[in-house]
Amino acid sequence: MWTYLRSALVLVVVMTALTGLAYPLAVTGLAEMIFPWTARGSLIEEDGRVVGSALIGQKFDNPGYFHGRPSAAGEGYDAASSGGSNLAPSSRKLVDDVAARVTAERQANPDEKGGVPVDLVTSSASGLDPHVTPAAAAYQVKRVAAARHVQAEEVRQLLARHTEGRDLGVLGESRVNVLKLNLALDAHWPLRGQGD
Repeated sequence: MWTYLRSALVLVVVMTALTGLAYPLAVTGLAEMIFPWTARGSLIEEDGRVVGSALIGQKFDNPGYFHGRPSAAGEGYDAASSGGSNLAPSSRKLVDDVAARVTAERQANPDEKGGVPVDLVTSSASGLDPHVTPAAAAYQVKRVAAARHVQAEEVRQLLARHTEGRDLGVLGESRVNVLKLNLALDAHWPLRGQGD
């Protein structure tokens, strides 16, 4: 009996050291060497302070900023509670939420006559998606340009420069990182006396 117990305890200690200490330290060390920016959270700094992560969405309400996808994470954009709404397509709450968001987007963007892009009215599975489609960003251009008192074409050009293509040319879809685009807006045409 003691032989089996001693073998089991040795195995637990060895496996804990390997899988609980050695492996995580090795993976973390390799990630720091190969992908340091990503391993550190893809944090974006402005004037020496962290303003967000390129990987986690934030809420922007000001009409002078591009808005991201709605968030179902916690109370909204809660990185400690990421997750989708888990509502079925047949859910009355989901239908009502999307209808309310469509109405809000149409009111916020009255110059746009087409349909509202789906990613502006539905949350992602994580609830923290930092990207929108180029169509969702283009839908907001006139509102952002008017709020910043610049020509819409200038904002479209900035949007084009901040549209990321498919990874390796074939993986995923084109996308726009909302935080990076909003920071570029502030660099070109700062909002004065307004919060985000």
